[in-house]
Amino acid sequence: MKNRLVFVDLLRGWAAIVMIEVHVFNAFIIPATKDEGWFGILNFVNGLVAPAFLFVSGFVFVFVSERKLEDFRDFGKGFWKQLSRIGLIWVVGYALHLPYFSLRRTLNETTTLGWLKFSQVDILHCIAVGLLILFFARIYVKRSEAFQWFLLMLGAAVVLIAPLIWEADFVLRLPSALAAYVNGQHFSQFPMFNWLGFMMFGGFTAMAFVKARNAGREMAFLRAASYVSGGLIVGGLLLIELPVRLPYVSTAIRANPLFFGTRLGIVLLLMLVCWYYAERRKTERSLVLDVSKESLLVYAAHLMVVYGEFWDGKSLASLYGKTFTIVQCAMATAGLIFVMILFAKLWSWLKIRSFPTARLVSYATGISFIILFLFRKA
Repeated sequence: MKNRLVFVDLLRGWAAIVMIEVHVFNAFIIPATKDEGWFGILNFVNGLVAPAFLFVSGFVFVFVSERKLEDFRDFGKGFWKQLSRIGLIWVVGYALHLPYFSLRRTLNETTTLGWLKFSQVDILHCIAVGLLILFFARIYVKRSEAFQWFLLMLGAAVVLIAPLIWEADFVLRLPSALAAYVNGQHFSQFPMFNWLGFMMFGGFTAMAFVKARNAGREMAFLRAASYVSGGLIVGGLLLIELPVRLPYVSTAIRANPLFFGTRLGIVLLLMLVCWYYAERRKTERSLVLDVSKESLLVYAAHLMVVYGEFWDGKSLASLYGKTFTIVQCAMATAGLIFVMILFAKLWSWLKIRSFPTARLVSYATGISFIILFLFRKA
């Protein structure tokens, strides 16, 4: 079994590249531009980035974990390494939402609203909790068929429950840090209900793919995936417009299972397009794959460029936010994508050339950030 699947890496890489465009346009575009017709199309495309990321995260974990199960179940080195990776994703997610890059200011100056914003669940938090569920479920659910059913049932549950709990204010019942994981009432963009469904269905798809490939039926799997994709897209688009409203159920579009299903279908379609492209071109190396391999680094780095307060206590977003034309946003996007690709290639090269050096650089950088955070006063 290959350790990597090129078509899945391509999907993640393209999602990471479009993600850069999403954040640049959201931060800098002139608000009036959003009223133009083309922006609705762009917004629809941008809305596929998070589902693709989550789906791929679930797919890749389940696929790769198949060869590590014994080590995981024996609580060996692989178990602790995987747990630390999940922890790192969680730490980075919260670090990117720190009210101030100073412990003193964070403790003394953060308002109640500031703590709510810090507690919000972003895509990294959702990925981390999803990976933790997949990790322990794969350890304790030993039979592959049972694990596949677990993924299907849990995925369906978080999607179907979402409309029932979307309007509830869980801050009244739970600590804000936990309530943020339930729904989007307080700033959370990617709460577990229903975003976790993309990860579970990604894992389910990986199990089906592995089973089909081991049986020499990969093409049959791809045909079945195309039928499911088409059914979800067509069914979702047709049914979502029906004038049917159930009592006690949220009508918010982000909580709508049909809205979820349509996007899941499109993500499956994009996966199939990436498979066809990879097979046709025999892709082994590309700039997109470079970004994919370092997606966490690219995610954190490009957000730091846009929102990091490095300019006399201000960020580029606060200095130039909502002032760029479409041409300026396109140029800024292209420039930032170029820098991130270069950054990803450089880091990947360093890890290949000298992994101990790369590990030393990462540790030194992490420790430096922690020291600055602990002792910085401004």
